[in-house]
Amino acid sequence: MTDLSQSAPTLAPTPTLAERNADIAAFILRVSTGAWFLVHGLIKLVVFTPAGTAGYFQSIGLPGALGYLTILAEVLGGLALIAGLFTRQVALAMVAVLLGAAWFGHGGSGFTFSNPGGGWEYPVLWAITMVALALLGDGAWSLGKRR
Repeated sequence: MTDLSQSAPTLAPTPTLAERNADIAAFILRVSTGAWFLVHGLIKLVVFTPAGTAGYFQSIGLPGALGYLTILAEVLGGLALIAGLFTRQVALAMVAVLLGAAWFGHGGSGFTFSNPGGGWEYPVLWAITMVALALLGDGAWSLGKRR
């Protein structure tokens, strides 16, 4: 007698609506925030120049090398988020970048981002968004394809 249980194809469970929505949410957050980080990093690279960015960091009391590292984090992190690679790790690393921007770059300008010099509300909102993305993970539509 033949054992048919070995040859029967197994079907993957159908994702629930909540799982599909989480995948859509992860995709939207990854691609949109990744694009914004990429653009922000490219502005520092092309418009302000790496030396200019380092000079700005020095002008607010930070080591100039952090300017170069921030450019690298924003460009490579943006690309990784768009692709869906290491989403959790990149998102958590970007929390540190964003909280640093809020504290050092915008902290003295008050809360509202429309204040002269830009307040800290916007980078903190981004940091919270990155925490949410770290909790969501890559999602189904990513090169990482992990939750």
